[in-house]
Amino acid sequence: MSATVIVLFLAIVLLTLVITYYAAKHTKTTGDFYTAGGGLSGLQNGIAISGDYLSAASFLGIAGAIALNGFDGFFYSIGFLIAYLVVMFLVAEPLRNLGKYTLADMINSRFDARKVRGSAALSTITISIFYMIAQLVGAGALIQLLFGIDYWIAVLIVGVMMTIYVLFGGMIATSWVQITKAVLLMVGMIVISFLVLKEYNFNIGTMFSEVKHVTSHGAAYLEPGLKYTQPLSTISLMLALVLGTAGLPHILMRFFTVRDAKSARSSVVSATWIIGIFYILTLFLGFGAAAFVGDTKIIAANPGGNMAAPLLAEALGGEFLFAFISAVAFATILAVVAGLVLSGASAFAHDLYGEIFKKGQATEKQQMLAARYAALGVSVLSIILALFTQYLNVAFLVSLAFCMAASANLPVILYTIYWKRFNTSGAVTAILTGLISALVFVSMSPSVWSPVEGAALFVGNPIFPLDNPALVSVPLGFLGGYVGTLLSKESDPVRYAEVKVKANTGYREQA
Repeated sequence: MSATVIVLFLAIVLLTLVITYYAAKHTKTTGDFYTAGGGLSGLQNGIAISGDYLSAASFLGIAGAIALNGFDGFFYSIGFLIAYLVVMFLVAEPLRNLGKYTLADMINSRFDARKVRGSAALSTITISIFYMIAQLVGAGALIQLLFGIDYWIAVLIVGVMMTIYVLFGGMIATSWVQITKAVLLMVGMIVISFLVLKEYNFNIGTMFSEVKHVTSHGAAYLEPGLKYTQPLSTISLMLALVLGTAGLPHILMRFFTVRDAKSARSSVVSATWIIGIFYILTLFLGFGAAAFVGDTKIIAANPGGNMAAPLLAEALGGEFLFAFISAVAFATILAVVAGLVLSGASAFAHDLYGEIFKKGQATEKQQMLAARYAALGVSVLSIILALFTQYLNVAFLVSLAFCMAASANLPVILYTIYWKRFNTSGAVTAILTGLISALVFVSMSPSVWSPVEGAALFVGNPIFPLDNPALVSVPLGFLGGYVGTLLSKESDPVRYAEVKVKANTGYREQA
């Protein structure tokens, strides 16, 4: 462990703590805590969204997936990027116009029912925890590699840091940590990509032609089917990635941090540009790691391939670049997990405690206290679960969270906005059917069960054949909402007309 690594890590940690300190001074109300008081501009929020979205899965997981699996690893980049078109055209503006703090607020703008709010809160907390596990796994592997400490100690360090951000700074601190991290991450990506291209005399064609000769896979490295040999499994993964973003609670929550729907739209445009450039650059990281690090060394550092990017930085830029990229990766994880903790805590404190248990009568002080306790609880649970998933690829773990978001949240969001007949029973059925089916199928899948010891969590034959069950669970979520609606006679066309006007005009904000 070098002094350079220590200094850069401490600098990143100090910078984020300074941001949290100043943010804490401005976090006085629940609005400040949940949504930064709605005071971010479209550009600021767009950068923060990209910082929230470009997680350990994107930076560490995808680079490793491409390095080890070639073309199939790039599926993640394609899916994550295309997903923002769904957000931009179908979700961003109506969500901002109808919601206040959480996804449940948006749905309850049409269905003022505690069971709907409770179901949405349950979905939010579950998805946030699954997503957070992936970030903690990446953080644990990174710190373990750098400092030579035990994995569980590394996870605890990150867990303590993320809890501090949320407990004291809320969404204001989280947003500015994400903005800072997004800028640093893009600088790191551009530098590494430049160094990789330099090795090929800035000729992309040469890179493609030579990379297939440096891996054990040969020409198959650049062809589909190296990892995903079953077409249905590939389709299922892409379905989860493309549709999942529009249902991710910590991403949706960001649209409440801007002043109006116009700013929400510009946020998505800004974020899409940054995210698009980033995911194109992941190709250079993956190919570079395969060529200049090698799969043997990548797997030795972490069986999931999560350390490919830092190892590539060390191979091409020496100790300083290695330390910088590792520090940025650490900041990446801290920023994302802070957003995840906040979304889970908000669902508990605002939706469950404030609106259901207290029936909307909770004081500002009570909600703030509940949110901080909830943040602590979500952090502890995520840390415990992360200790048992050390050897899984973080990009894969995130894809499971995307699956649950696409199965449970997206159906109810789209039905709420666009289906006149949709009702309370349909909303509850859609959320629970999508969430439970995704969890059940994952628990029976090759992701959890494998006859090869160490390849999955448990040794045994999987009952369900697909790694990612989105191909089944997403249609079940939509079907659950449809059937649940038809089985209930409840209907309120007048309320839907009001919601439709608010969703498209933001009239409520001007009232």
